[in-house]
Amino acid sequence: MLERFIRGIAGTFVLLSLGLGYLYSPYWHLFTAFVGANLLQSAFTRWCPMEALLARLGVTPHAPAPERPHRSPAPPGEPAVATGSGSEL
Repeated sequence: MLERFIRGIAGTFVLLSLGLGYLYSPYWHLFTAFVGANLLQSAFTRWCPMEALLARLGVTPHAPAPERPHRSPAPPGEPAVATGSGSEL
């Protein structure tokens, strides 16, 4: 869950700063470079400032995965049968 927030925020910042750089001032592209530099350093150090901020705001690192229906093995030539209720999909 936390990774999805971080990726969404980073993508939004990049697109927003590119648009602002095109419309108003090329200095906004420095913000794009800042976001890229933070993504690069977090790949090596495993520390991300946005992750720390989101954690302080209460975003949980891992949301429980939705339960998926289990499929029973089917004899050759017959389709597999789902054993869940189907509402989890």
